[in-house]
Amino acid sequence: MSTPLYDVAVIGAGHAGCEAALAAARMGCKTLMVTMNLDTIALMPCNPSIGGPAKGHVVRELDALGGQMARTIDRTFIQIRMLNTGKGPAVQVPRAQADKKLYMLEMKKTLERQPDLTLKQATVEGLDKQPVSDPERWPHDVFRLATATGQLYEAKTLILTAGTALRGKTITGEATQAASRAGEPPSLGISDCLVAWGLGLGRLKTGTPPRVDARSIDFSKTTIQPGSPNPVYFGFYAGDEPEGWLLERNPVYPPGDETSWRPQLPCYIIHTNPDTHRVILDNLHRAPMFNGAIEARGPRYCPSIEDKVHRFADKQSHGLFLEPEGWETNEVYVQGANTSLPEDVQIDLLRTIPALERAEIMRVGYAVEYDYVPPNQTRVTLECKLVEGLFFAGQLNGTSGYEEAAGQGFVAGVNAASKVQDRSPLVLRRDQSYIGVMCDDLVTSELEEPYRLLTSRAEYRLLLRQDNADLRLTPLAYDYGLVSRERYEAVERKRDAIDREVSRLATTHLSPNKRTPEVFRALGFDPMTRSVSALEFLRRPGSDYRSLIELELGDEGLPPDVAAEVDVVAKYQGYITKQRKEVQRVERLEAWAIPLPFDYETVTGLRTEARQKLERFRPATVGQASRIMGVNPADMAILLVHLERYARATPA
Repeated sequence: MSTPLYDVAVIGAGHAGCEAALAAARMGCKTLMVTMNLDTIALMPCNPSIGGPAKGHVVRELDALGGQMARTIDRTFIQIRMLNTGKGPAVQVPRAQADKKLYMLEMKKTLERQPDLTLKQATVEGLDKQPVSDPERWPHDVFRLATATGQLYEAKTLILTAGTALRGKTITGEATQAASRAGEPPSLGISDCLVAWGLGLGRLKTGTPPRVDARSIDFSKTTIQPGSPNPVYFGFYAGDEPEGWLLERNPVYPPGDETSWRPQLPCYIIHTNPDTHRVILDNLHRAPMFNGAIEARGPRYCPSIEDKVHRFADKQSHGLFLEPEGWETNEVYVQGANTSLPEDVQIDLLRTIPALERAEIMRVGYAVEYDYVPPNQTRVTLECKLVEGLFFAGQLNGTSGYEEAAGQGFVAGVNAASKVQDRSPLVLRRDQSYIGVMCDDLVTSELEEPYRLLTSRAEYRLLLRQDNADLRLTPLAYDYGLVSRERYEAVERKRDAIDREVSRLATTHLSPNKRTPEVFRALGFDPMTRSVSALEFLRRPGSDYRSLIELELGDEGLPPDVAAEVDVVAKYQGYITKQRKEVQRVERLEAWAIPLPFDYETVTGLRTEARQKLERFRPATVGQASRIMGVNPADMAILLVHLERYARATPA
């Protein structure tokens, strides 16, 4: 019997693995997904939520590109809200609390029903790259996966999405064990395979908080945080709302604000106090982060509660959130209380908080250390520089967060499939998507801690709003066969409708008349003193497209998403134009490729630090080189001169 040969093999079924496998299969590649446990596909081992600043942008972009995360969370959330509604459109973004079990079930169902995708429960213990067992099926070397039961699989390309599994170790106080996360075994063989291929590995750390029993919480001593009273979704549905899971409310939780469009569970806000801090400070000698038991660096933007209390000693309290983990469970996630303190200390510190005076911990908080591949060894396509056809995605690249992992998984899946199909790889630019910002950051930055995507990392964030992700990315997804023609045409109709309406409003004028003072007073606007175009009127503070309808200048039949885009274009047109000009200014540098054989030792005048960093990261373009820390503008000026000289001396 011949060894099964796949176009793409994916190891791992977390959020990165799911998007990678689905993307490759949807592009028509015969795809294999291998995971240690089919029952933990798309597990949320930490926060049971999707979205938030930058992360929510990624989820919207994934949907625009034909990814899956948005569709799955839209069917399984227990609460959703639009964040930062009091700020500008660049940072407004959805965030949803997931029913984590339903999310896993829905994603597993999607994977199982995807044509060209095969799921296998197995532990991969050996990896190798060697000639294919049957050369008639593929003329090149293939990856060979050996499982713990002795089964072999061959694949033309391989995507590793191992999460925290590689030599994983969980830590709670003095208790440590080999594990990828609580209750699950680590992967011990893959790290050795990567080292044998010449790759360097690093060590990182992340953590989770305790989960408490809802029946032991006094919700009357919390501040309720309800979901959105209006429909909010991550997916772009062209007017067709997704079918939601309409389950009975768990009677353990007190009811939140009822909404007519979807049942939701509220979350709850509580705060630590000086007593909480005293318990933590009195036990720092037992904290693995402080006594040397943990050596790896954790995420700066998601610190443990002991780290927060130690670093911000002047603060009297820290906010925490109680987040239900699903409709049919009593487990409540204590957001903001990540910790690796001993279990008895975790109980004591929680019980200093009034709402948690009788708290019973159902799952203890813990930290996890794991191997990762420093991404200077990876191209922006997420393909390994040393091993052709090998791709990395997710925490293996040094990132944190489900959304970051999913975005990388999608890119890796598309590019693995593109390699097999001999087509150009998908490279998302920094001005094109948050996913592009993340991938570029990873291959140009020294990682000393897990990477987290932030809106501040995107220099063109006004162009990368969550509301226009379909306009930016769906045409590209259509080119790769990831969305249907109908969906592509719907996006183009939306684009045309926005352009037509903006043009119409620019030539439609509003002049003071007998009716305008009354309408303006009702809308809360100052009186008009001169004639203005309808587009100029939209730039007034507090105005929106609904105001134009009140003034009989708007189109009541305009779809809400089109009207919202018209609002943004009108108000921010000047800033948007300025950012687009900046993109054009640096376009030449982003497109200027640095030849692979280029020898930085020949660049006279380059500082030693710059030369070392350029040799280490091997940037693909001049634009990437300019973003490497340690390469300053003077270094870039010298490099450009030598690159031009190299181009003239190299035959075309």
